Amino acid sequence: MEINIIIFGQLRDLLGKGLVLNDVADTDSLTRVLNEKYPGLAHSTYRIAVDKEIVTENTLLPQNCTVALLPPFSGG
Repeated sequence: MEINIIIFGQLRDLLGKGLVLNDVADTDSLTRVLNEKYPGLAHSTYRIAVDKEIVTENTLLPQNCTVALLPPFSGG
């Protein structure tokens, strides 16, 4: 199962422009994998969106879905 990850804002400094991960079943697993690969991410605040919908609890990741990591935004 392939998961496409797009990264926004200051999170790009830690992770780059985007990633593709395989065999990640849910958002909790995704967070664990990312924190292991990128320890600086564990101290960052961000939200997760799955196929353009922000999720607030553990969510299954369907095959070929797109996950976005969204840092806090300030508006004007």
